[in-house]
Amino acid sequence: MNFDDARKGLAGQPFSVLVGARLMAFGSGEAVIEIDARDDLRQQNGYLHGGVVAYAADNTLTFAAGSVLGPALLTAGFSIDYVRPAGGRTLRAEARVVQSSGSRATCRCDVYSDDELCAVAQGTAVKPTGRRQ
Repeated sequence: MNFDDARKGLAGQPFSVLVGARLMAFGSGEAVIEIDARDDLRQQNGYLHGGVVAYAADNTLTFAAGSVLGPALLTAGFSIDYVRPAGGRTLRAEARVVQSSGSRATCRCDVYSDDELCAVAQGTAVKPTGRRQ
């Protein structure tokens, strides 16, 4: 899958469109997604909602894995540690593959609010087996 196909894949995800996610880099085991910090994505204290930060990590992990394994992946699981609140203007998730096999890839993702690290995540994406129900 190339960068243009990956961008089309992101644009085909209704939730990604809802939050305004943009694929900024894709390939060779890496991906970067950015989201503008709009008021409707913030929580009651003015920070980006943790769910938006988690979405950015989850989807960027999967895109990084997809640059190695190809399209049609699912997240098998991921964990996230919030380092500080995301209060900036732009959320930027940067993921890279740390290990991959034929059907799964484990990735790490650092999420920044403007230029400050706000979360660190690790996750695994897999090629689905069986039929979709």
